Amino acid sequence: MAAAPVAVRNAIAADLIAVLVAVTSGDPRVLTIQDQCALPSGPFELAHRSLQAGLRAWVERQTRLPLGYVEQLYTFADRDRGGAGQHVISISYLGLTREQPASGEHEASWRSWYSYFPWEDHRDGDPSMIEAELLPRLESWAGAGRDAGTRQDRRQRVAITFGCDGRAWNEELVLQRYELLYEAGLIPEAARGSPPGTLRPGGAAGPLPGTGQPMILDHRRILATGIARLRAKIKYHPVVFELMPETFTLLQLQRCVEALAGRLVHKQNFRRLIEQQNLVEETGETTPDTGGRPAKLFRFRREVLNQRAISGTKLPISRA
Repeated sequence: MAAAPVAVRNAIAADLIAVLVAVTSGDPRVLTIQDQCALPSGPFELAHRSLQAGLRAWVERQTRLPLGYVEQLYTFADRDRGGAGQHVISISYLGLTREQPASGEHEASWRSWYSYFPWEDHRDGDPSMIEAELLPRLESWAGAGRDAGTRQDRRQRVAITFGCDGRAWNEELVLQRYELLYEAGLIPEAARGSPPGTLRPGGAAGPLPGTGQPMILDHRRILATGIARLRAKIKYHPVVFELMPETFTLLQLQRCVEALAGRLVHKQNFRRLIEQQNLVEETGETTPDTGGRPAKLFRFRREVLNQRAISGTKLPISRA
């Protein structure tokens, strides 16, 4: 006699979350809802034609903004993302646009992503909070490991993620830095006990003031994932032009790349790479809005995407 089918006890739900990015006046900004504490999101419904169609529907309903460039970011399926008896799978997307006033049913607004990750902006040098506040607390946490192997592993993670002990800062390790700070108990989300989808805190004295605005659930972790993806992608694909106006100066383009990377780029090398790859063309016009002599205006040669593979801007980082 065949065994009776086992009843499914836990419901599974799919949640769609958008990391929608714009760069305005040299500031990388993310679209938020719920008093800037959440990313636009909503459940996938049977009426949605596809996951991406569902995401677009939720974003437009919550913010009254249409989505342009969108790519799937990551799927979060940790067991503790939902409430009791429910397993929530969150499918996140990265969207690029130009900032427009937002409205909608959740009082959507734009905010600098550095207000959530203040240690990530190195355009004016290393943020003082790293040396003065984060590293001493991280070193204390690392030294509190239960055995020599754990302490060594923790110290190595701190050195790699925060670029100390002779290691270089890697702008792409946004998620690793966030998760390390969570595990060390230094950010507000760690005080909640166990935010869905994140590592559990490891015994620090408590959250450190000034470590960025917290977000609901694991939305700050998802935002960190989106920033890391974009910082990596601008090195091999010209997605930065999705954030630029129809015409722009080369300095504006450079400032946009620097805003995203949180690092300065070498001006001459940057312009040489852009011109060598034929990514832009002159419009024949200039703009006086530069504070000095009029600057040439350029436009993105979108047809190059169909002509050949593009290596991207390559981010010629200035080490000065």
